[in-house]
Amino acid sequence: MGRGRQKAKHTKVARELKYFSPDTNYTELERELTAKKAQNSESDTEAWAEYADKYNTDED
Repeated sequence: MGRGRQKAKHTKVARELKYFSPDTNYTELERELTAKKAQNSESDTEAWAEYADKYNTDED
């Protein structure tokens, strides 16, 4: 007997999520992503250098 009410609530929530569009601050998002990219590029370079030193062997 309660299935119709439950389904109606789920449908309402799904519809709200589908059509909800929050205000997005694109400049703040860009600033956050570029800051993370700059941090990762330095640590990635160091990590690759460690692997290169560890596994590079000159067998020529």
